[in-house]
Amino acid sequence: MNINVTEYKKILNSIGQFSDLDIQLFKEFISYKSFKKNEILLEQGEICKSIYFVLSGSFYQYQMKDISEVIIDLHLSNEWIYNHQSLILQKPSNQTIKAFSASNILELSLNHFHVLVSASQSFLNFNKVLNLENNKSYIYDNSLTPKEKYEYIKSEKPNLIKEFPVKMIASFLKITPETLSRIRASK
Repeated sequence: MNINVTEYKKILNSIGQFSDLDIQLFKEFISYKSFKKNEILLEQGEICKSIYFVLSGSFYQYQMKDISEVIIDLHLSNEWIYNHQSLILQKPSNQTIKAFSASNILELSLNHFHVLVSASQSFLNFNKVLNLENNKSYIYDNSLTPKEKYEYIKSEKPNLIKEFPVKMIASFLKITPETLSRIRASK
């Protein structure tokens, strides 16, 4: 897939200010990958060595609990994805990242990221991407009711509701599918 400079500029400018030279550097160090539905991006036990930008499609992160997949996060187009703890600590991942649908991504390895930061301080803006994990804690705040959790994703990430089935959204919100169905029916 051929991505034009305007697209790279849009991706980078969503996190900060980048010069044309920065964009050219980014383009040189990024790689393109395609995934089929259910193909694994990161296997539990592997060390996360890259961050990824979803160009199209969707992914989900999960942990196995007994025989069930417990959804940790849901990702759509125009989002960055990675396993935070594994990437930052360079330890084996306790989660799997899997394509929910056919998807295309850009990959930036941690090594290439360090090269970019040493070439231009603008790439320190990626701290915003690397700190996105902290924003997720709002959903898991025990003081939110199941209805408030659902309303939050409905207002902040409405396309999740269109892309993923009720069972996965319920697991992500840490509520039962029945509770989510009741909340949705009460509208």
